[in-house]
Amino acid sequence: MSTIEILVPDLPESVTDATVVNWYKKVGDYIQRDEILVEIETDKVILEVPSPNSGVLESILEEEGKIVISRQLLGRICIDEKNIQDILTPNEKDEKNVNVVVSSTKEEINEIYSALSPSARRHKQFKDIEPLHTDTMSSIIEENQSQTFSHQETIYKKEPQHVVKISSSSDPNRNVHRISMNRFRKRIAERLLHAKNNMAMLTTFNEVNMQPIINFRKKYGDMFEKRHNIRLGFMSFYVKAVMEALRRYPDVNAAIDMDKEEIIYYEYFDISIAVSTTRGLVTPVLRNVESLNFATIEKQIKDLALKSREGTLKVEEIIGGNFTITNGGVFGSLMSTPIINPPQTAILGMHAIVDRPVAVDGQIVICPMMYLALSYDHRLIDGKESVSFLLTIKEILEDPIRLLLEV
Repeated sequence: MSTIEILVPDLPESVTDATVVNWYKKVGDYIQRDEILVEIETDKVILEVPSPNSGVLESILEEEGKIVISRQLLGRICIDEKNIQDILTPNEKDEKNVNVVVSSTKEEINEIYSALSPSARRHKQFKDIEPLHTDTMSSIIEENQSQTFSHQETIYKKEPQHVVKISSSSDPNRNVHRISMNRFRKRIAERLLHAKNNMAMLTTFNEVNMQPIINFRKKYGDMFEKRHNIRLGFMSFYVKAVMEALRRYPDVNAAIDMDKEEIIYYEYFDISIAVSTTRGLVTPVLRNVESLNFATIEKQIKDLALKSREGTLKVEEIIGGNFTITNGGVFGSLMSTPIINPPQTAILGMHAIVDRPVAVDGQIVICPMMYLALSYDHRLIDGKESVSFLLTIKEILEDPIRLLLEV
């Protein structure tokens, strides 16, 4: 008999500790190699800890809600072959004995299983998948994908919370209850408060007529989707317009290092995209936007948004970023003043597209209009520069052919 230790993964340099969020197995359960055992939450992401080997979960040393650090011991797995055989059901033993006969099918299943998201794997473990034909495997994948979001919400509801119910003696219908704030929400609060208290933050506004882009999407949307297998959305236009504006106004694509009293100018364009999740707002990063075309931008945004909502983003996918785009319009917001994501120096807020009467060539017409809001750090960016930056975005969106000509 031998045991294998389950350890906390190496945490990023900026993260000192983490919280054990959820154990998916209990002591005595049989587990397979790479099966997700436990989730731990940092102030940036949720990390999934897979089983290093097949065996039986012998002990859990850090329960849900405990604070842990890098490489700390979480539990142990017993890999004694005799104990494993005793736990397996007769059907599982039979399946284990015929692995050689169906090895090619198992390889196919392995490929499909590895392609599933971690959240999907929690619903349909590998040992439950029978070596059937391809149609059955496809239906399993679709089933798991459809369960991903609902299951993720369940995970967050299971997060350890200290709940205190307070009753009013004078009126039993006026009760309140308190829950502990999770690490992710606390980190968001700290960063927003830091930005508000340590930046000379101002906001400038403009509006854009979205009719040209709407016409553009109507004309080329179907061809684009057939060619690239992805829908042509608005975000790729926003990202491209922002990248061009950042190229023209380097101070917006910069950061202040107060410790060294220096300004850092980035010679590349990494743009953060704000995504709302059940745990709060996250800002995954599109890297080197200057080298991406519309299709790649749309695919990466879709992939990052899915990972954000599943809680499977890696730390390296959310750190960095030179500028942020947040789109409150998807929730119906008409106007807002977004808060800068430090150490960045500006953030662009997009809003709902609403038909409004506007003057065009001396005539009042109804146009699909959207307000733009640019919050910026006045310590580095002057008023004239911020207005010009926002005007550049407006001009590009109202004449998207500029994106192709880079004018």
